[in-house]
Amino acid sequence: MRGALEAFRSRLLQVLALYAPGGHSTRVLLNRLRGVEIGEGSWIGFDTVIEPAYPGRVVIGKRVAISIRVLILAHFAHQGWDRETSGALEERVSVRIEDDVFIGPGAMIMPNVTIGAGAVVAAGSVVTRSVAPLTMVQGNPAKPIARCGIPLGFDTPIKEFYRRLTPIGPPAD
Repeated sequence: MRGALEAFRSRLLQVLALYAPGGHSTRVLLNRLRGVEIGEGSWIGFDTVIEPAYPGRVVIGKRVAISIRVLILAHFAHQGWDRETSGALEERVSVRIEDDVFIGPGAMIMPNVTIGAGAVVAAGSVVTRSVAPLTMVQGNPAKPIARCGIPLGFDTPIKEFYRRLTPIGPPAD
């Protein structure tokens, strides 16, 4: 019975976190109470879902900006049975978002990825593989498109961020 009550409590906190005001405060607090590890100075956008069933499998660093309607999944399991390993689901970190990361609106972060420090996930991207630090990714599946000279932080002037971006791959015609 205790497990069912804990699951109900976590889901209730999750629903409150979806729509509560306070991206720097209330939404962060409610997700921490669910078991998500979140560093200081991070911001969570409206209608963002962070791992409904196993919130302890997500670690979010300091000064991370998670935009509106982001989905972070940390497992492929059914009733505690891991579909990837065909065994019991282990209590381990599956999604790690390091310090100073920016995740754009509508992005989806899939299980078993690390998003490196200072990385940027473009809007609507689906991250299926780990992202190197200071790298911008875009698309479905997300692929590296640029190297970031500086993190896209809350205090970073956007013109300075763009000036320091270096495209990856052949130049556009």
